[in-house]
Amino acid sequence: MMDFLARLFGRVETETSRECAKNRLRLVLVQDRATLSPRVMEQLKSELIEVISKYLDIDEEDMRVELDTSDSSVALVASIPVKEVKRESVGAV
Repeated sequence: MMDFLARLFGRVETETSRECAKNRLRLVLVQDRATLSPRVMEQLKSELIEVISKYLDIDEEDMRVELDTSDSSVALVASIPVKEVKRESVGAV
């Protein structure tokens, strides 16, 4: 009831249909741009393994790489089990 009265007297701004449509379109575009083919995801995973393996001994079998889409953003989420940290730097003489 209080919400209705607040909107009636203009104290609470409601989202216009234009703003709502704009937000939905933005979400669709973010999700569309974030979609990668399985081939590209595997390539990404193999390149991550190549780089990370220079510094860490990792469990490649249990490694997971995925894209997580939230309301307005996309995040690359990687779960990479580490077996051991390599103490020697790569390329050290």
